[in-house]
Amino acid sequence: MANVKVFDMNGQPVSDLELNDAVFGIEPNTVVMHAAVVNYLANQRQGTQSTLTRTEVSGGGKKPWRQKGTGHARQGSTRAPQWTHGGIALGPKPRSYSYSLNKKVKRLALLSALSSKVADNDIVVLDAIKTEEFKTKTIVNMLKALNVNEKALIVLDTVDKKVIKSAANIPGVKTTQVNTLNVYDILNHTKFIVVKDAVAKIEEVYA
Repeated sequence: MANVKVFDMNGQPVSDLELNDAVFGIEPNTVVMHAAVVNYLANQRQGTQSTLTRTEVSGGGKKPWRQKGTGHARQGSTRAPQWTHGGIALGPKPRSYSYSLNKKVKRLALLSALSSKVADNDIVVLDAIKTEEFKTKTIVNMLKALNVNEKALIVLDTVDKKVIKSAANIPGVKTTQVNTLNVYDILNHTKFIVVKDAVAKIEEVYA
């Protein structure tokens, strides 16, 4: 089992924590992680794009010239796709891009993402994150004390509005909870900062 140090908000080590290998020590599966990220991004798409077909573009009701005898190719409407200002042939219409992955695939992807953070030494475990007021500087000072200069995902065990609001204005920093944890967020942030109680919850759910 991997051993990691537990820090306080001042960057001082306070204890050690043994991570469960079934959650944080598996061989990361890059293919499955890629599938999970593509799925996440596809599910975020609004799918509201819409083009006008020849029936939806205004005008074009009158046949531009008679069928035969002009020397021109026959035309039935000035809104056919080959005309300037005509409709779009086979253009995108509103649709849902979302699809689902198998539960086992999603689970393996999340465990792979968590294990990759441990393997790359990008996990930081804190004993607790507490702030008495809504203050961005508190979180900024905490990140400085932990030597975190990269994008960071902060995982809390409960919804703490003061911590969430205090971190919201820092570029590259995002807060989340155990129940909303996803592969994209883990991989999209270099550092994985997690509260000790959140580690226990993750291991309880996925071990």
